[in-house]
Amino acid sequence: MKFAIPLAEGKLTAHFGHCQEFALVEVEANQIKNKETLVPPPHEPGVLPKWLHDLGTNVIIAGGMGARALELFAQNNIKVIVGAAALTPEELINQYLDNSLQTGGNVCDH
Repeated sequence: MKFAIPLAEGKLTAHFGHCQEFALVEVEANQIKNKETLVPPPHEPGVLPKWLHDLGTNVIIAGGMGARALELFAQNNIKVIVGAAALTPEELINQYLDNSLQTGGNVCDH
């Protein structure tokens, strides 16, 4: 399973479409196996769903996301969890794996 988390200064950022970088984290047998940080392509509608799909992303943990982006990720069979706190990727994924991830409302900025 591969997770994508939008980052600013090493922690989740609420500004999904305008983030500085993404953490891509691979998980096997409920253990983090690999983490890489990538700079996304320039923000344009529809670019991030294709890019993250092509990278093999299965789950996105985000603070917020617009309705169109949610729709595009669903079309690409990528599960999106919104309303997560500004924690490190490792903290978020470990909480997801042990079913303790706290989420609130979709904190979309547009």
